[in-house]
Amino acid sequence: MIDRSRLQAIIREAGRIAMAQWPGEGHAPAVWEKAPGHPVCESDLAVDAFLKRELTALLPAAGWLSEETADAPERLTGGLIWLVDPIDGTRDYIRGRTGWAVSVALISTGRPLFGALCAPARSRGRDGKGSEFWFAEAGRGAWRNGVRLTASRRAVLAGARVPATQVGPEDADLVMVAQPNSIALRIAMVAADEADLVATLRWGYEWDIGAAALIAREAGAAVTDAFGQPLNYNKRDPRAFGLLVTAPAIHPAAVARLADRAQRLAG
Repeated sequence: MIDRSRLQAIIREAGRIAMAQWPGEGHAPAVWEKAPGHPVCESDLAVDAFLKRELTALLPAAGWLSEETADAPERLTGGLIWLVDPIDGTRDYIRGRTGWAVSVALISTGRPLFGALCAPARSRGRDGKGSEFWFAEAGRGAWRNGVRLTASRRAVLAGARVPATQVGPEDADLVMVAQPNSIALRIAMVAADEADLVATLRWGYEWDIGAAALIAREAGAAVTDAFGQPLNYNKRDPRAFGLLVTAPAIHPAAVARLADRAQRLAG
């Protein structure tokens, strides 16, 4: 149905376009706020335009839903859409930090078929060179730089590793680990057994999580919304309340711990 090699090459090239303007290498892309507290930069738009052109050419039947493109209702009429966040973690990007990624998923009838993250500023290997490329295909597994991923298998919630800069008193038994700005990369950390739990208790958008959620699920993680319900994509309103990605054994305990907070915050 789709040329996987070509798909991966397009996403890697999108990462190269973003790196060519990354402040971490001395560049200074124009930055502004599309809404108060929501920064965007010219790199977001350049990557978005490139991906829309190339992915549409790769699969013309697929619709389009992206953080940086005005939503078009015709995406709801077909079973396929590209779900894109051209730079997830823009705050880290514009500050010259490495915690950002290009995120692309192909959705079919509400479920991800393919998901990829390209994080070219994050090095893998002892030489400190190269980049991170994550890829998953529904029913076939998930990989980072060609190495198959196996998610966290933690059995007890207390002591679980969570990417965070702070936790509240009710979560003081959790262990904080380094937190990239990109929610997609935080989800991928569970897939790579670098974290045991990622949770959000806010309204978020499909493009933030589509690719990474598939990567985590294909690595064996439990992936739901904040209430423990399945995630759905290409909805008329492309939002969902909260996200919970965990080692499978601790998922019920995490849902129970978050239940009151999730209900209160979701209204």
